[in-house]
Amino acid sequence: MKSILNKTKTIFFLIFGVVLTFAQQKMKLPKDASFYMEINGKQLNQKVNWQKLNPFLLDITKGEKEKDKDKPTWTDYSKTGIKYDATQYHYATFNDSLKIYTAHFILDNKDKFQEFINSTKKKGLEISKKNKYSYVSLDDDVFVAWNGDRAVLKMISYTKPYKYDWDDEAVADSVAAVADSTAVAVDSAYADKPEEPFDYKEEIDYLKEDIRYLKESIRENTAEIAKKEKDIKYLEKHHQYPKEKKGTTDENYSDKESEDYILPDTKEKIEEEDLAYQKALDSIKIQEFKIVKKVAEDAFNEYFNSNLDLDVSKEILSFRDASSDVFVYTDYGKIVNDGIYGKMMKNFQYGQLINKIYNSNSSYNLFFDKDKVKLINSYQHKNPEVQKGFSAVYKGKKNKKLMSLINDKSIGYYAINVDGSKYFDLMYSLLKNSGDENYQKEMELMMETMKIILDEEAISKIAPGNGIFVLNELKSKTVEYTDYEYDDDYNEKEIKKTKDVASPDFTFAFATENEGYWNRIFNVLTTSKNTSKKFSKDGDFYIFKEEKSDGYLDQLLFTIKDGIVYVTTSKDNILPKNQSDISKNWAKESSKYSASGRFDIQRLLIGLDKEFTSTSDRKMLDFVKKNVGEMYFKSEPKRDRIETEINYNIKKSSSENSLMYFFDLFDEIYKIKESEKKQPIL
Repeated sequence: MKSILNKTKTIFFLIFGVVLTFAQQKMKLPKDASFYMEINGKQLNQKVNWQKLNPFLLDITKGEKEKDKDKPTWTDYSKTGIKYDATQYHYATFNDSLKIYTAHFILDNKDKFQEFINSTKKKGLEISKKNKYSYVSLDDDVFVAWNGDRAVLKMISYTKPYKYDWDDEAVADSVAAVADSTAVAVDSAYADKPEEPFDYKEEIDYLKEDIRYLKESIRENTAEIAKKEKDIKYLEKHHQYPKEKKGTTDENYSDKESEDYILPDTKEKIEEEDLAYQKALDSIKIQEFKIVKKVAEDAFNEYFNSNLDLDVSKEILSFRDASSDVFVYTDYGKIVNDGIYGKMMKNFQYGQLINKIYNSNSSYNLFFDKDKVKLINSYQHKNPEVQKGFSAVYKGKKNKKLMSLINDKSIGYYAINVDGSKYFDLMYSLLKNSGDENYQKEMELMMETMKIILDEEAISKIAPGNGIFVLNELKSKTVEYTDYEYDDDYNEKEIKKTKDVASPDFTFAFATENEGYWNRIFNVLTTSKNTSKKFSKDGDFYIFKEEKSDGYLDQLLFTIKDGIVYVTTSKDNILPKNQSDISKNWAKESSKYSASGRFDIQRLLIGLDKEFTSTSDRKMLDFVKKNVGEMYFKSEPKRDRIETEINYNIKKSSSENSLMYFFDLFDEIYKIKESEKKQPIL
């Protein structure tokens, strides 16, 4: 019997322990999170060369160490106690008063992590011990908490909300209201209220705020006050301004020993105002710190009382690629529609339409491969009907004729193959239910009228949706410009100067099924009294040219040929190019996708060479030119989203992979800047 009782007890305690474990719920991602990021530490840590990265981090932080020599220093950023080969989670929330950025880390050495925190935290701030964790503020708005194997970083920005003229709703700062209570409130409450009687206390607060800004202006103008006080004293004694000695400057006269010339009563008044201003400012900072500290503590309590796992919705993770190095989700609908921006747009006639356009989210999967960086973006509108409209626009007919303009000698191109007729359907889906409720019926009637009046098919034939822009090269051009010089008495004098600028040689072309329409437009431009001075005709080309060619372009040429409208800088640009196997492949790819493009950044910088004149800028440009690569992107509709893939190809690099390529690039740029600082002034 005893044996049965003992077994029963054991089973009971096991079940009880399991129940307690599951009673600790997962830490849910805040519903108002507009940004979420996962860093795949298992993959990224294998790509980081700490022997290179650690000296770089030490070098860029040496300035902070020199400022605070009593503060403990950190020498090895590869051993901070953070488990770098574990997944990191980051997310951000914001509203009218609070902006919070949160990062979750897994630790592999608690003691090492605490040493790192001691070398980072603000001097004089002590670590607070709680029941399940420790925490400290690294700065006034940065807090970090940790236990044996987890750490959470919070960056919190608080701004007291105000009632604006365009805001018809009363604003109550609920964050400040609960700063000293046990409740957690992280958003401002907006509610319709009847008009209240005049509140003289509130008016006093507004006036005090105005005084604070006025005092701030006084502080900014102290130097000017000192100069004028000095002038008064000197004029009273000498009845004239002092004669300027050789080698002296206005700065020597105006600023040196200025304090000695301030009248005693003025000086005392300024000092009193400065002291009062500083006290008021310190009081505001203390109050704001109490608020953000309370918010941080409540968030830490919530997290460390959970099972320490972050619960993220399937919607956010729907387009995550488990093999990517970094995954990012952004909710543009919340960014634009929530907080102060959304409330402001409600007061504009078409504010709801703008909100509806941005009511979407995007997911990004980032890959650091050996010789390239790849970013895949998935765009999805939250309204299925609107998303269907976007997808329909992206399913356009292909036009290989335009792709013949692509050539491997060009700097780059951008090509589209969309369905122009579907823009109308997309517009209608956006306008639907986007107006004021009082005028919704009128809006729907207007939409139906537009459908009847407009011949969508005829309009779409003017520009069906196929187009391409090709940047062939950047040519150097000398232009004249006017500069101004000033003599000792500040008399202005115009000076004519010249400079070399980069002039683009390009072709923009798009398909049309109505050549006559475009010919009539160009004929009107060449015959109209208002435009004929700048437009002329030369054979099949219409030419736009300014009287004085002092800009980046000498002329623009327009023509229509075989169902293509051309806008270009040279007649030769409309001729099909001799394509190598590489450019043939680009043309083939571009004819397949809704949107695509390629840009050789190295050639672009070579063309901009004349724009950089200083020794410092040219040194930086020469280095970047040798190390940059080329970018290629393509977009197409995929089921319920628009997917865009962007590739940055590295041409030549001694780096281990594309991640270290960027670190090496930044490191060399940093060294160039530092070497310029150390150069002696001759």
